[in-house]
Amino acid sequence: MKKYIFAILVLGLSAALVPLGSGQQPNDGLARIMKEKLKNSQLVMEGMALADFAKIRKGADELIQLSKTAEFMVHKTPRYEVYSNDFRRAAETIYQKAKDQNIDGVALAYVDMTLTCVRCHQYVRELRQARGPLGTPPNPLAQLVPDEPRVR
Repeated sequence: MKKYIFAILVLGLSAALVPLGSGQQPNDGLARIMKEKLKNSQLVMEGMALADFAKIRKGADELIQLSKTAEFMVHKTPRYEVYSNDFRRAAETIYQKAKDQNIDGVALAYVDMTLTCVRCHQYVRELRQARGPLGTPPNPLAQLVPDEPRVR
């Protein structure tokens, strides 16, 4: 069972860290933030594999700090803000569960954080498809794209 949970975590993290747009390069600040997010997510994963709670807390604390930076707020939409807050809360839960030495709680919060990343990255890709890459004038038709995901 633990092998399945580990595989789901790895696959989820991989999906969350897929490039933000199809062929579009994010700005340097955002690229740096995403690399740091990946590095610290991997640190949390390593800590879980080794039951190293200090390592988990370190990675989670860095993720919390990253989520508070201006570069993390790529889009100023209510939905993006919800994803950002959900990410921060999940990282805070990881930190607290590691402090309590509750590995199952850490794993559950890690899955929650990873799913938040996947959903947020999907949302950002949809916004970019509708609006164009960062730094370009918005597409006038972008206002027709709903803030909620399309049902597929």
